[in-house]
Amino acid sequence: MLPWLLVISVLGLEAWGDFPQSSWNETQARDLSAEFSTISQLIRKGPPTDAPAIVSRKDWGARMLTCRAPLAQPVAYVITDQLTGMECQEQNTCSRKLRDLQSHSVYTKGWCDVPYNFLIGDDGRVYEGVGWSIQGLHTQGYNNVSLGIAFFGNKMGSNPSPVALSAAEDLISYAVQKGHLAPRYIQPLILQNDICLVPQQQVMPMKVCPNIITRSVWGARETQCPKMDLPARYVIIIHTAETSCNVSVDCQIRIRDIQSVHIDKRDFCDIAYHFLVGQDGGVYEGVGWHFQGSHTYGYNDIALGIAFIGSFVEKPPNNAALEAAQNLIQCAVEEGYLIPDYLLVGHSDVVNILSPGKALYNIIKNWPHFKH
Repeated sequence: MLPWLLVISVLGLEAWGDFPQSSWNETQARDLSAEFSTISQLIRKGPPTDAPAIVSRKDWGARMLTCRAPLAQPVAYVITDQLTGMECQEQNTCSRKLRDLQSHSVYTKGWCDVPYNFLIGDDGRVYEGVGWSIQGLHTQGYNNVSLGIAFFGNKMGSNPSPVALSAAEDLISYAVQKGHLAPRYIQPLILQNDICLVPQQQVMPMKVCPNIITRSVWGARETQCPKMDLPARYVIIIHTAETSCNVSVDCQIRIRDIQSVHIDKRDFCDIAYHFLVGQDGGVYEGVGWHFQGSHTYGYNDIALGIAFIGSFVEKPPNNAALEAAQNLIQCAVEEGYLIPDYLLVGHSDVVNILSPGKALYNIIKNWPHFKH
């Protein structure tokens, strides 16, 4: 597949209760692709003058939003999905289905909320997911550069209704008009088997590097660490074994405390890690790219130490934190801070220690370049 093809994620929502497995045949995929192609053409004829009616999270009875990773706008992509087993034709029933979806997403999947920015019911209503300004969890690697929109409510095996498709048209057009979505966004066409989104025009480059909260922002003390010999050859995944944080201000307090312990009690030259990742989806600069960490004896001059804030022996970090770390690693390669054929290891692989915790270790061993 060419590099500019996007792969849509399989979220696994079909495997419980009212969410049976999707079953698309080639004709249905082609029909829906044609519908989206028509929408894309209509959108470019001119934006609507009014905002589409959106059923707010409060109105459909959502739990409090705990996702924190900000979505930098305008984004370059629209990624669509279709949920089955959520049949509904009126607002009260659709709202109940969304509450069930949210509960499954949070308590079964371990996500911070429903994975989409917006959901469109077969009743033609647009329902607010995580909204315009927060990253969804719909497609790994693209959550920070896309709007995720899911259709739901239609009967299994049928395409979204005309009113649902019209609502999608209005929503996407409004997103362009208000600067949430780039005018030259990628048109979403669904293909059978590969399930790819194929751009109909030149793709805007994807922003690889996450937004890094700098030392000056979190109030770091001056570093006394030696320079790093770049590019690094290893990535070591660590947990801090501290209490986790899901709000940026709390993460910054936690990091200042960790730095003080490392300097004043352990006699390190600075905080031990190159970067830290919070449950808010934020990436925080430790000693950064250019200075040696103090995380792993024998590896500090050749390895980037990435620490997840918290203890992850029993429960892994949330999806926002995991994706932020993966984006950071990819950024390191793209920017030349890490060799392309780097090795990724858990802290416990090179030191006799519980870090990064069993739950986190079980995830990273499936990441690219993992070496036990």
